[in-house]
Amino acid sequence: MQLGGGVSTVRQYLAARLIDEMHVAIAPVLLGSGEHLFAGMDLTALGYTCAEHVPSPNATHVVFRKRGS
Repeated sequence: MQLGGGVSTVRQYLAARLIDEMHVAIAPVLLGSGEHLFAGMDLTALGYTCAEHVPSPNATHVVFRKRGS
């Protein structure tokens, strides 16, 4: 299942521990100001771990997975 919405929606689902796995692609592009996805969140305390980390020339791909999923 995919989650639609912006940063605020994703943060609410993460805080409620409703996301089992999340793939984040981080590209080195500066877009200006905006909401920070993980600011003030302790993903480890919420039960998430980094399951995969794949750097490439254009982006870094990170997969976060809820422990026990």
